[in-house]
Amino acid sequence: MAATSENSLSAASNANITHFNVKSTGPSSSFLSSEGQSTPYLLGPYAKRSCPLSTSEADTPQTDANNTSGQLNNSFRSFNRISRTPRLKRTPRASTPQTDHTTVTTGSSATSTNAVSVIVAVVEGRGLARGEIGMASLNLKCPELILSQFADTGTYAKVVTKLHILMPLEILMPDTVSEKGKGTKLYNLITENFQNVTLTTVQRKYFNERKGFEYIQQLSAPEISTVFMEVQTKYYCLAASAALLKYFEFVQNSIYAPRSLKVSFQGSDQTAMIDSASASNLELVVNNRDHRSNHCLLGVLNYTKTPGGERRLRSNILEPLVDVDTINIRLDTLQEFLEDEELFFGLKNAISHFLDIDQLLSVLIQIPKQETVQVAEAKITHVIQLKHTLELVPPLRAVLKNCKTALLAAYSAMLEDNRFELILEQVKTVINDDVNYMNGSLNMRTQKCYAVRPNINEFLDIARRAYTEIVDDIAGLVDQVGEKYSLPLRTSFSTARGFYIQMRLEGVALPGGQMPTEFIKVTKYKSNYSFTTADLIRMNDRCDEALREIYHMSYVVVCKLLTVVTDHIHCLYKLSDAVSMLDMLLSLANACTVSKYVRPEFTDTLAIKHGRHPILEHIAGQQPVSNNSYISEGSNFIILTGPNMSGKSTYLKQVALCQIMAQLGSFVPAEYASFRIADQIFTRIGVDDDLETNSSTFMVEMKEVAYIIHNVSHRSLIIIDELGRGTSAEEGVGICHAICEFLLNMKAFTLFATHFLELCQLQTLYPNVENQHMQVQHTHAEGSERVLYTYLLSRGQSEERNYGIRAAEMTALPRTIIQQAKAIAAKVNQKLWAKQHSDLDTVRQRAVYQLATRLIQTARNSQLDPDSLRLYVQGLKKQYEDELQIASETAVIYTEE
Repeated sequence: MAATSENSLSAASNANITHFNVKSTGPSSSFLSSEGQSTPYLLGPYAKRSCPLSTSEADTPQTDANNTSGQLNNSFRSFNRISRTPRLKRTPRASTPQTDHTTVTTGSSATSTNAVSVIVAVVEGRGLARGEIGMASLNLKCPELILSQFADTGTYAKVVTKLHILMPLEILMPDTVSEKGKGTKLYNLITENFQNVTLTTVQRKYFNERKGFEYIQQLSAPEISTVFMEVQTKYYCLAASAALLKYFEFVQNSIYAPRSLKVSFQGSDQTAMIDSASASNLELVVNNRDHRSNHCLLGVLNYTKTPGGERRLRSNILEPLVDVDTINIRLDTLQEFLEDEELFFGLKNAISHFLDIDQLLSVLIQIPKQETVQVAEAKITHVIQLKHTLELVPPLRAVLKNCKTALLAAYSAMLEDNRFELILEQVKTVINDDVNYMNGSLNMRTQKCYAVRPNINEFLDIARRAYTEIVDDIAGLVDQVGEKYSLPLRTSFSTARGFYIQMRLEGVALPGGQMPTEFIKVTKYKSNYSFTTADLIRMNDRCDEALREIYHMSYVVVCKLLTVVTDHIHCLYKLSDAVSMLDMLLSLANACTVSKYVRPEFTDTLAIKHGRHPILEHIAGQQPVSNNSYISEGSNFIILTGPNMSGKSTYLKQVALCQIMAQLGSFVPAEYASFRIADQIFTRIGVDDDLETNSSTFMVEMKEVAYIIHNVSHRSLIIIDELGRGTSAEEGVGICHAICEFLLNMKAFTLFATHFLELCQLQTLYPNVENQHMQVQHTHAEGSERVLYTYLLSRGQSEERNYGIRAAEMTALPRTIIQQAKAIAAKVNQKLWAKQHSDLDTVRQRAVYQLATRLIQTARNSQLDPDSLRLYVQGLKKQYEDELQIASETAVIYTEE
């Protein structure tokens, strides 16, 4: 997102950036261990051995968790004195023991299941290592630490794009990025693009690669994290992880259990890069007109049943795959879903019962440093959810038992692991068999109260009996009050009010015509009254006190259980991965059943037969006008012309969206589709001024094109819709011509829509350029001419003239102005649109070039049998001869003229 002109760098620093420079003067003021120390990260009730806490003196280990909490609280108070805008609420809630973040980010909007909860640490090398950037991100709702390192072409652009995809709540950077009021290039880019994201600077010494590697060794689940060899020499992402993990410990007031965290390294070459502007232009995850609308690619494909599946789908749309084998494995799975209806619906039903496993694991492996009633209640809830999740494994395994494709067979084999039964058995030794995850506050409260089996803790059994007696007394009290006043009272419950009384007034006469004075806190909704009494409030207090005792004693038992569960945490990570992937693939298969999609192929050619715009099809509810597309190495630069509103922009977006759908492993809206893998997808769409940065239309265009030119590769897909319209016609044509010549010398696939018909002459100069246009038809009725838009694509340049004036005729402009415009345009056209043609030799060279590239493509990709191949080659020969014949006849006509 562009920076506002009012927010200068210094203003942004004062308003948005917290300098987290707590000096290490002692245990009470330092949240991090001193620079020269190697201090273990872990401690708490799940740790197998006691670990010394971070102190300012290496010879003074501490193992008192309560003392640690005090130190952290002191540090936090020190931090709050520095920070003018506290961002974190640190009172744990019953639903989750995590910190509840409320900061709102800009950029792509999050869905409800992908609420903002990511903290990112970014560090850049200095001196000769300038431009080498390490990044570590931690989603507070997913127990996965993701490491990335960027050191190749377009490093800064890739970092900004990655941050847009992550939508961070907070970004950590070293304090050296903004010394003496002057920021580094990376710092300036981040403050410009993420103005509403909190940027916190941390002392540079905490970005320590050695400590980062130690933390990863201590925290990572060994059977799920295989990053040690990958990240050993990735010093900057290790440094970022060190600062991030310590900062997480500080702000969350909790730590991760040993060997419980999923750690992964994501290189920049594993997925296609789609910058944030292109994601917005193509409406990949957010509709530009209405952010609440589902008229975007995510809305078209999203039939997921779990939050994890939706997160995975969103991530894959923004970062499509580049590995053909992986894509084909997904396509094979979709094919099996579509061919086996029983499998499709059986798996869909099995998946729909799963909760958010990622978020569940995230809270299970966190060890709070302060044991409160809310933390205890939340932990009991999460263990009940864990039992519910494990009980869903056998039905899922049964559905996948006889699957054929490699991916489904692999998931089926993974679910056969007997460790799932082992974990469930361990859970059931503590948790009652009849305790289940249920909706409804009273139901869930009862489940938590009786979660732990009887006879495990004698005092817990006594507390539960006391709670039961109090609940019975409350029911008896409500009955007595009802009999006293002859009213139909019933007992109700809510989390906020506890037990209260409800009464429906229909056909009921109140004593004396008014509510008894004994009823207090009366509220009315339609014909229902809700109220309580002083006695009921006192009994609610007794009930809450009994519950606190139950939760506390149950929490002790649950913590012992979780020490066993964390030993097998890798199985649960695999389950989470399988459920989210299956949910995403089922969603893609579901989209295929709603519309007529086809399985794509992957070659070195982009060829689409009767392709359709997926979002437009979703909005219209019927198939829109379809078009063919063909781009190859021999004709990799398409110049698209046509009148306003003829469908050029829609067609360009359609090609890009189909490319993205194919690379994420989805079928595409077409009758046939073949794609070349794109490592980057660029778009330049729209001609609006940017008021925030005081940039004109032309300046915005040039910035976007400069970004493309500096980052384009030979395997990129480039979509440019209008260029050079913000300046004079002569300058616009000159700039477009120069940019086109630069891009057409690349092997990237480029679609360039323009109103500058002069650019069509590039086809006569370069054999890899092809002109195409959107057809229109003219009708005459009642003495006036009307334009009928067909939205069909044809070869050759547009022969339409003055279509801008025709568009102006549809407005309220006076007729005299329109007529004068036509007269002036006719005179200009006589000078500018004299027929131009290429000589016969140029046409012959182009025909030879096209024939050669088609023969090369046939040799690379053909799967035809010998007879069919012979016929195809003969067809190419005839096409070549026809092109030469047409060129010869045209040359004769021009000579006669």
